[in-house]
Amino acid sequence: MVDTLFRIATFNLENLDDDADEPPFEARIATLRPQLERLEADILCLQEVDAQHPVKSEPRSLRALTRLLAGTRYADYHITAGDAPSPADRHNPVIVSRWPIRAARLLRHHLVPPARVRLATADPASDRETEVGWDRPVLHAEVEMPDGRILHVFDLHLRAPIAAPVPGQKTGAQSWKTAAGWAEGFYLASIKRTGQALETRLAVDRLFDADPDALIVVAGDCNADLEQTAVRIIRAGPDFTGNPELANRVLEPLEQAIPDERRYTVLHAGTPVLLDHLMASPRLTERLREVAIHNEELTDEVDHADEPSPVSYHAPVVASFAL
Repeated sequence: MVDTLFRIATFNLENLDDDADEPPFEARIATLRPQLERLEADILCLQEVDAQHPVKSEPRSLRALTRLLAGTRYADYHITAGDAPSPADRHNPVIVSRWPIRAARLLRHHLVPPARVRLATADPASDRETEVGWDRPVLHAEVEMPDGRILHVFDLHLRAPIAAPVPGQKTGAQSWKTAAGWAEGFYLASIKRTGQALETRLAVDRLFDADPDALIVVAGDCNADLEQTAVRIIRAGPDFTGNPELANRVLEPLEQAIPDERRYTVLHAGTPVLLDHLMASPRLTERLREVAIHNEELTDEVDHADEPSPVSYHAPVVASFAL
């Protein structure tokens, strides 16, 4: 008997917006559309999708994404950016699904409250606590598969390891007054990133509480490799928890099946790094048939950081499963 396969992919589109003059949006379409078509995905988890506001009195729309998908296999797919009245102006997570999306919600401090810290380097100094919240929500969608089962899809974009602002410690957009101030900003960024990861893990655990055999995939740009804290929190492997009885709650990083020399999604100053992930629950992992990273033509993000570019500096990750 031949398996019927379905495919799930994650791809950071890198500031998808058709309002900018540079680069021309037609150049972005010419670059990104073939990459999307090559994925042949049934479910796309996209990051950094900007929303447009053509009519100020109406909600923002995903016009740029609609233009990108026009004429592709995805043109008539179901699309969700969550349950907010309007998408955010920048960097929305978006799920594009061949199958109906039964429900979708944005998670941001629903399960984990903002951290509160007393800043050590703020200028002027203050004894007041500062609230540290996440920059972006996590998108959770329930996709109704052809066999009637529900696939839980989490699309996330975790905070980058770039220092967050500290009052009185920055001298410019990219420059800091003191090393200590930068260090505290970097610490705040790590709180944001790991907080997002914790909220994702708690949401996943709630699904396992309701159904130990739940089909779950967590996809997206984690801005962290497999052994960094944020990804370890989401994975919750038994070698981390020390409890074999929790093995049925692990999320398996599917890209581990790819040879080491091909296992990267970003080139940073000549160094290949794995920042984008597909992690699946045990029952979904059992159905895995193939996983690939389309990184053959990656552009180094550092070499071209100051140039408007039609490319994404992230490679898509795609996995095939038996239906």
